[in-house]
Amino acid sequence: MKFLLNLYLNAADSSGEGFGHEEFLAAAGQAGELISAHAFADPSISAVVRVRDGVVTVSEGPYIQTSDHVAGQYVVDCESRERAVELAALIPSGQAGGVEVRPLMDSAGMEM
Repeated sequence: MKFLLNLYLNAADSSGEGFGHEEFLAAAGQAGELISAHAFADPSISAVVRVRDGVVTVSEGPYIQTSDHVAGQYVVDCESRERAVELAALIPSGQAGGVEVRPLMDSAGMEM
């Protein structure tokens, strides 16, 4: 089963240093469970595109006015949700903002 691990951080807590995900990367990498990883730029330089009644609007900056934002994500392929949660617990972001473990769907729906 594939899971998306969204890493939530508080912009005020980010130190600008490395992510410190070595333990997670070693565990998921050695088990062959890590599919992809992405670090995101600061949400202040993002754009939000909305279409309402055929009118396109583009807003600069973060989508939601909140101190926490998605800072990155991993996609893992694990035997179970429990294993995905176990891996997520190795990510230091869980101690600050949190790590969301979300099952991925394929074109037919839930893989589970």
